[in-house]
Amino acid sequence: MEQRKMRGHENCILTFVVVGASALLMGVLFDFYFDMNDDTMMLDIMSGVYSGTPDGHNMQTLYPLGALIALCYRMSGSLPWYGAFLLLCQFGCFFLAGVRLCTLSDTACAQVQAAAGSEGAAGGTCRRFVRKLFSLLAVVVFQWGIWLTHMVNTQYTITCGMLVGTAAFLFLTMPEGILGKTPRGLSVKAFLTGSLPALFLFWLAFQLRSEMALLNLPFVGLAGLFCWWENGPFFEKKNLQKYGVLLLILLAGMGLSAGADSLAYGGEWKTFRQFFNDRTTIYDFYPDVLPGQDFDADLEKQGVSYGSQILLDNYNFGLDERIDAQMLSDVATYAKAHLGGGKDWGAVFKEKLLLYRYRSFHSGDMPYNLLVILGYGINIIAIVILMRRDVRRLMAAMSQLFLTLMVRSALWMFILMRGRDPERITHPLYLVEFSLLAGLLLRHLWREKASAEIAPFPVSSAGFVPESARFAFRSDGVAATRILLAGTTAVLLLLSAWGLWKGVPAVRADQAGRQETNRDREAIDAYCRAHPDTFYFEDVYSTVAFSGKLLECRDNTLANYDIAGGWMCKSPLYRKKLAAFGIDDAAEALVEGKADFIMSDEEKDLRGLTWLEIPFAENGVGVYVEEYGRIGENYGVYQIIPVSEDGQFLREPKRE
Repeated sequence: MEQRKMRGHENCILTFVVVGASALLMGVLFDFYFDMNDDTMMLDIMSGVYSGTPDGHNMQTLYPLGALIALCYRMSGSLPWYGAFLLLCQFGCFFLAGVRLCTLSDTACAQVQAAAGSEGAAGGTCRRFVRKLFSLLAVVVFQWGIWLTHMVNTQYTITCGMLVGTAAFLFLTMPEGILGKTPRGLSVKAFLTGSLPALFLFWLAFQLRSEMALLNLPFVGLAGLFCWWENGPFFEKKNLQKYGVLLLILLAGMGLSAGADSLAYGGEWKTFRQFFNDRTTIYDFYPDVLPGQDFDADLEKQGVSYGSQILLDNYNFGLDERIDAQMLSDVATYAKAHLGGGKDWGAVFKEKLLLYRYRSFHSGDMPYNLLVILGYGINIIAIVILMRRDVRRLMAAMSQLFLTLMVRSALWMFILMRGRDPERITHPLYLVEFSLLAGLLLRHLWREKASAEIAPFPVSSAGFVPESARFAFRSDGVAATRILLAGTTAVLLLLSAWGLWKGVPAVRADQAGRQETNRDREAIDAYCRAHPDTFYFEDVYSTVAFSGKLLECRDNTLANYDIAGGWMCKSPLYRKKLAAFGIDDAAEALVEGKADFIMSDEEKDLRGLTWLEIPFAENGVGVYVEEYGRIGENYGVYQIIPVSEDGQFLREPKRE
């Protein structure tokens, strides 16, 4: 027992050093950025920049996690708590996977040495250490060659997928489950204790992005089903207790999290959440309802004027108080009926099925689809070679792969049929599937067989276990396992080398672009804070490319600017923010001179300024839009001046 604890500490320390060195090198060569402005908005809410007080109502994470991060900002507002949390989750996933691989290496070596006696023990410590280093090298190679872009450009949905994938991998590779003792021989308490890391990671993923966790839940369910399957009898009382209690604990944790979130989003937040969901329905699934002339007349009959349609189309709906929860509900209902209800779903299914097949094998999703193909291929080879003399086990293992393939096909068709398949959804889906396949492969390579042990590595100078060993090992099994491991490693290295060759220049170019774009963000922030008596509404499309650095320490005081739309617009926090500057209605504030408008030159050239005037005209207010200030080279500051019927200004224009 003492030796096992020492090796556990050794594995943690060794993995920490290797993964920590990888993280340090990554931080030296690149900056860690939030991938999208969604994360920066969440950061602003939880840090207090948005409303003046750190708040957990960020509409994306469940409230308990958001409140916990907001509490950290209340204690020390200048520290980058949210960025550090995401970074800890991502590198923590690789750390836990590395520790598990080292633990499996320890257990496998212990079995081989016990079988070989003193002759096999000679030099065992050195071999064990080398094997651990090779295992950790595989983790680091994956980090850099496959997942680099998502490591340095962090997105909370992708981080959620990493947590779920790690949970599935840890559960499948519990050492007691695939080496030595089996869960069938463990007490219920010991089994549940061993499952806690995987359970905690899934709960954390559910808190971070519940939709993504639920999308990948079938893969987690397969991991549990396969372990239950292999450690039968399936309906044995002890097995039912273990897996039944585990399932109840999992669901109870999810239920408590969702319940706490529901309570936190009561009252005004409940109304806004419906507004939020309808907005998501329109923009994410039925965006064609807004642009063009096809639906203009029908929407006007629904009470959505042309000016409101313009603001909905360019996301600046915060400038129109007529756009409320009822209006968005009507538009969403109309879109579902006329765009969704009129589809030939049979034809759509065939189209998406062809798309699914194409994306599974072609370059658009590389290297992630190749990674999954590798996972299925190496599992099939391992099953055929290692179980060819045991037809029952071979068929069971093949059935598991087939079931995995069916589940992944159902999940892919689900997201493709919905028409919502951005990389932040598909890439984590690939990762979780690969984690499941990697866990299955390790079970096949190291799991004890009834008829004989399989030695994964040579333990004597001759390369085989001595004939006098305590257990009989099949030399062909040893060779086959070594070939499988070597082949898998070689292919993974080649795939990672290709990914690194393609990925590093792409990441460097992307980050150079981010740095250039964020100069505008910094200039806007400086300009607005230099004019504290005016509030500034920003054109949404002009600011959608902005992001921020994960570990940047910054001033988290209330900002006197906000985008004129987006997913927090018209929320209770949005109202609180505007109220802090004496604003109740955005359009009135613009007319009265309490607020001004910021837009990029690119968007002005693309859309002009007429779209700003139309909604005011519909409300009986004639306005003149004038640029009176500049922010850097790319942005203009515009004032909305009310005019009389004869064209006279009704208030004095601002001048810089």
